[in-house]
Amino acid sequence: MPEILVLYYSRGGSVARLARQIARGIEEVPGMQARLRTVPPVAAVTQQAAPPVPDDGAPYVQASDLADCVGLALGSPTRFGNMAAPVKHFLDGLGAEWASGTLAGKPAAAFTSTATQHGGQESTLLTMHVPLLHHGCVIVGIPFTEPLLSSTRSGGTPYGASHVAGAQDDPQPSDEEAALARALGRRLADIAARLAR
Repeated sequence: MPEILVLYYSRGGSVARLARQIARGIEEVPGMQARLRTVPPVAAVTQQAAPPVPDDGAPYVQASDLADCVGLALGSPTRFGNMAAPVKHFLDGLGAEWASGTLAGKPAAAFTSTATQHGGQESTLLTMHVPLLHHGCVIVGIPFTEPLLSSTRSGGTPYGASHVAGAQDDPQPSDEEAALARALGRRLADIAARLAR
């Protein structure tokens, strides 16, 4: 069964919960399946290797996950209006995949979480689109035909799914944020299925 790779980095749990909502949306499309993976953290200390498998959550991504997928949803928390270092570090290491066209022609979407409403969600999503475009991906967003995009009071943008964690760092997406994340997953899977024909 064709799989969409839902690849993310999550520290507080918000991005991981959005990833699961996107995966639910993907699997609402007949014949499509989601594969959840995460990127390993990076640290200034390089003496000790990170464990090969995370303690909890999705397994770490492998190059074969990128080759096997028919589409990609990429998620990161926002760090000063940009993706987090582990996601950027992972993308920076994809030279061989770029050269061989592993992701060329595959649909891709982005998702993020911020602490505040104006914490840089849209700029983060746009900066995540740039390397995906360099890989030849077809960028998928959320169109305004999704009514919740016009009424949400928290996350959700035409550039991708998003979540506002707030001052209490609540990792749980609001009903609107979750619905928009599922809509993005459905749209990504639907476009992947159309491109595969």
